[in-house]
Amino acid sequence: MYIFLHNPRCSKSREALKLMDKSWKRYILRAYLKNALDLDELRDLQEKLGIKAIDFTRTNEPEFWEQWLTKGSSDTEILKKMAHFPKLMQRPIVYDEIRAVIGRPPEKIKEIFIR
Repeated sequence: MYIFLHNPRCSKSREALKLMDKSWKRYILRAYLKNALDLDELRDLQEKLGIKAIDFTRTNEPEFWEQWLTKGSSDTEILKKMAHFPKLMQRPIVYDEIRAVIGRPPEKIKEIFIR
């Protein structure tokens, strides 16, 4: 089962959702802005992505600077802020029990179906 972290206001997220539907894969849609990931979930997601926290952070959002984050902030600092300000997380993200992928561009979500 896949989890699709979705922001319905994001065009890339909507495009990726269409691809997900066309894939016929079963998934749970999670509107992460309304149902934010907690710190443990974010750590797990980071591990599945295999990247630093800054690499799936939206550094152009005002909340990034307002929360005194920098590109040199630690993973822990960033993930803690992301748990409270989910808008800071890149989207869309699709994950399963083993790995995750950021859908930028949207077609990139297909990578998760390849084992």
